[in-house]
Amino acid sequence: MRKLALAVALTTLSCTAFAAAENYTIDPDHTYPHFAINHLGFSTMHGRFNSTKGKIVMDRTGNTSAVDITIDAASVDTGHKKRDDHLRSPDFLNVAEFPEIAYKSTKVTFNGPSKATVDGNLTIAGVTKPVRLDVQRINCGIHPMDPKKEKFVCGLDATTRIKRSDFGGKFALPAVGDEMVITLEAEGVRN
Repeated sequence: MRKLALAVALTTLSCTAFAAAENYTIDPDHTYPHFAINHLGFSTMHGRFNSTKGKIVMDRTGNTSAVDITIDAASVDTGHKKRDDHLRSPDFLNVAEFPEIAYKSTKVTFNGPSKATVDGNLTIAGVTKPVRLDVQRINCGIHPMDPKKEKFVCGLDATTRIKRSDFGGKFALPAVGDEMVITLEAEGVRN
């Protein structure tokens, strides 16, 4: 009977340890938020943001998973300085008044071992709206370039579609598209 009680206690302890939430800090050098939007009906224009920070909580068996991402709006980069300066202006991102773009989750649902749906609030230019991220891939493990084999990393690829007009972005509509595809490729290092 004692052996059974000990086995149950050890199983409970190991399941509790496995179920514990893990905290990750976004690696800004390996995190790539980017967007695509129709340009005058002729082509798709792509851009990115070069400065991102944040935290991710991974809890695959509990309800404490979370995503909290902050993007430096002024770091927008389309490869064309004049366009980037215009995107920073009040016509688009208004970075002088609203220097950050933020996403904060309200619910994370895992759809198997490597996919998830994240519901949360996206704030652009001072306007906050609910946005769902479709996480197509999650991969976690020891970083292969770490010589000590101690650095544990989780990476993810997520996408969503928004209407920029929902966030006050009405300049040049409809010539410049309303719908934007946003992709977040992120890596976080376990704390």
